[in-house]
Amino acid sequence: MSSQQDAPDASPRNIVQIIADDLGLMLGCYGTRAIQTPNIDKLAAEGTCFTHAFASTASCSGSRSTIYTGLHTHQNGQYGLNHGRNHFQTHDHIETLPRIFASLGYQTGIIAKVHVGPRSVYPWDWFSPSDSRDVAANATEAGRFFDHARETKRPFHLTVGFRDPHRDTTRGGFGNDDGDVAHIPVPDYQLQDVEIPDFISDVPALRAELVEYYKSITRMDHGVGLIMRELASRGLDQNTLVLFLSDNGAPFVNSKTTLYDAGVRLPLIVRQPGSTAQGVVNPNMVSFLDILPTCIDWATSSSPASSAGAPETTSTSLSPPRLGRSFLCILAADKELPAEQWPQQYVFGSHTFHEIQNYWPTRFMRTRRFKYHRNIAWKLDFPFGTDLYGSLSWEGLRNSGAAVVTETGDSEEQETDTPEVMIGRRRLSRYIHRGPEELFDLVADPHEVENLAARPKHRATLAAMRQAVEDWQYLTDDVWLMKDGASAISSARYQQQGLKLRDRFDFDPKHPVVALVDMLILEIFAPVLCGVAWILVAAQLTSSGENTCDDNDPSSYCNVMFSGPSMMAGVKAADTSSLRW
Repeated sequence: MSSQQDAPDASPRNIVQIIADDLGLMLGCYGTRAIQTPNIDKLAAEGTCFTHAFASTASCSGSRSTIYTGLHTHQNGQYGLNHGRNHFQTHDHIETLPRIFASLGYQTGIIAKVHVGPRSVYPWDWFSPSDSRDVAANATEAGRFFDHARETKRPFHLTVGFRDPHRDTTRGGFGNDDGDVAHIPVPDYQLQDVEIPDFISDVPALRAELVEYYKSITRMDHGVGLIMRELASRGLDQNTLVLFLSDNGAPFVNSKTTLYDAGVRLPLIVRQPGSTAQGVVNPNMVSFLDILPTCIDWATSSSPASSAGAPETTSTSLSPPRLGRSFLCILAADKELPAEQWPQQYVFGSHTFHEIQNYWPTRFMRTRRFKYHRNIAWKLDFPFGTDLYGSLSWEGLRNSGAAVVTETGDSEEQETDTPEVMIGRRRLSRYIHRGPEELFDLVADPHEVENLAARPKHRATLAAMRQAVEDWQYLTDDVWLMKDGASAISSARYQQQGLKLRDRFDFDPKHPVVALVDMLILEIFAPVLCGVAWILVAAQLTSSGENTCDDNDPSSYCNVMFSGPSMMAGVKAADTSSLRW
């Protein structure tokens, strides 16, 4: 299965990482035939195209920070956008890609969009930031970097952050009228040419924006081709690992800034030189936190491991351990692999801010079949990113008065038949107002519309995924692990002095007292009850290899693994040996 056995022994082992800006799965190789992306499609034909690759967050700076650190944003400090008044920054003590690769003797560089900070934490050797959409200029700069690296006789890691296909500062534009892109050829897409993605509704303003979005994507694709040409003209394509990905989903409501699949399920294409893994469509689940460990694996071994080992870890005691793992060993896999061959059967994600005013912390866990959201500030309205709220497509949607699509929802959803604005298959009211937990069956409901969190039939699945997320939050020192309205992590010192946190998400002012019975449960019965419950749930979830999860079927399987019951009182140190993803 391993493709590394075919890898050349040539040294140095270089890396080029190309990151698109706000690109969803709208590419030819991902099934959108209306759009022309020949260069990215060629890259996929020469490598591996992952169909289940997930970002941790759906926000530009945060997502890029996870790629460059291998850590979730609640670990690395890049809670939201870096630029302007937002000014979120990665913590000083965090190990970052340029720091790590400098220690490996690599020449590091970044061209065009950077969008993380501070500079001292990301000390790229070749630092060439630009907001220009001139992809030809970006490619020329990449060529200069390649020549410089060759002069230094050092292997290199280069990131090219294209500005496309991000929105520009107009209400419906994507940079196609910028003066510096007139020489870049793009097709003359028409309104009738576009394919409406299933996460959003078809209104005229959306079609007009998609035409502009398509042009921006095709221009970015042209840039990918130019980068590959710069590599090939120097013979560097024979010893350079190339990765193509996006930071988050498309810049439309119900996608970007949300942790629904439209926001975090993204393109990831990997071309390994000399490999027989070409044209592979890989269905295995990978996280963007796996990208840095993969690059380190490529850089540090002439023959990367042929099987998935333990998660890659950092070399310092100050920076948190990275839990991602190299996916080089599965590049040739065109079928779902069992846990023995690829332990990562699920992914986690973490979103806290987008812009400074867009505070809506959420954590998620996704298996093949189920998706669980823990919405921490659920009593707040879900916020709009400024560019999304100002867009013509959102104005068209909110004024559309589209007829309600019939849904099989809970009783609350069925209270009225009054027509309501729809965003794709989702009611606008359900987009703005969400409960503390969401649970979706992705087989029956791939659009994540029907929340099963309150359904008795799915009680065991909900409990298991809730527990897994809490254990993962303990493991990653997530201060947004809330118990009784307080941070279970931040209050650890007080819990050690006798503070009791009730086992509920939010503080209830109508029932503020920690009753004697609660204290008895916390002190005496909770460990036993949690242990028994965990054993029963674990038995149900792992008793069968079938990818089904029926709460009424004791032999069902939910692809959920977790470390065991968290104590209802105090902070439990999670078991990292079993909670590996």
